[in-house]
Amino acid sequence: MFAELNELLGASPQRPEPGKFTLLRDTRTDGSFLVHHFLSFYLRAGCKVCFVALLQSFSHYHIVAQKLGVSLTAAKEQGQLVFLEGLKSCLDLVFGEEEEQPGQPRPLQFVSESSPNLKALFDFVRTSLTPASGDSWKGPVLLVDDLGVLLSLGAAPVAVLDFIHYCRVAVCSQLKGNIVVLVHSNEDSEDEENELVVNSLCHHSDLILWVEGLATGFCKDVHGQIKIIRRVSLELTAEQDLVQIYQYKIQDKNVTFFARGLSAAVL
Repeated sequence: MFAELNELLGASPQRPEPGKFTLLRDTRTDGSFLVHHFLSFYLRAGCKVCFVALLQSFSHYHIVAQKLGVSLTAAKEQGQLVFLEGLKSCLDLVFGEEEEQPGQPRPLQFVSESSPNLKALFDFVRTSLTPASGDSWKGPVLLVDDLGVLLSLGAAPVAVLDFIHYCRVAVCSQLKGNIVVLVHSNEDSEDEENELVVNSLCHHSDLILWVEGLATGFCKDVHGQIKIIRRVSLELTAEQDLVQIYQYKIQDKNVTFFARGLSAAVL
C-alpha cells in the first residue's frame, strides 16, 4: 500500500472504515496501481478479501504485491484471500478444458449461456465473504478489476449494475464490509454501455478516485492527476461533494503525490 495515499484519504489499516463503496476510475491512463494499493491495504488490515480479477493473472498481482510487502500466496493458504482468476476461468468455460463437476462453483458461467446473468458470480462473492464459524478476519472486502470486462464478455449493463447493487446490499449493508471496483472510462468514447455503467456507479459511490492522464501528454516526472471525490451529498443532500486534486508519480515500490505544479522536478 502507499502511505501517502492513506494520508490523503485519512485511512489506516489499523481501523478500516466499514460499509463503503469505492469507485476507482481511470481515463487516458492506467489506474491499476490503485487496485494494488487497496488489495495490500485490506490484506494488511486483516480483512477477508474476495478478489474478482478479470484483467490479469494471479502471478501478475502476486509479483506486484510482493513489492508492497504482501504475499498473496500466503493469504490464499490462510483463507484470507479468495482469488477468482477470470482469464483462466473464461478459457476453461469457452474451450471446455475443465469438466463440470456437480456442486463446483462456476462464477463466470454466463459466458457460455445464451441469456447471460451474473447470479452465479454474486453467489460466489456472497459465499466467499460470509463469515464461517471460527473466522477471526475483520470486515469482508470485495475487489473487482476491471468491471468493464464483464461487458466485454457479454453481460448487459443492467446485469452488471444489478450485480453491484446486490453486492452492496450483501457486503456493505449486511456484512458491514467494503467494495472497491475499478472501471476504465473515456468521455469521448463511443462505448455507450461502458459509459452508462461508469456514470451510474459514480452516482452511488461513497468515494471516487479518478485518475487521468495529463492533458499536455507524457511527462517523466508527473504521470497523471488524481481527483479524490468524497460523496458528502449522499448523506447530506444540501452539501456539495468534497473534491481534492493532486498529481502523482509512480515509482517501483511507491507512488508519490503532490499539489499540481509542485513536483520535485519543477521545484
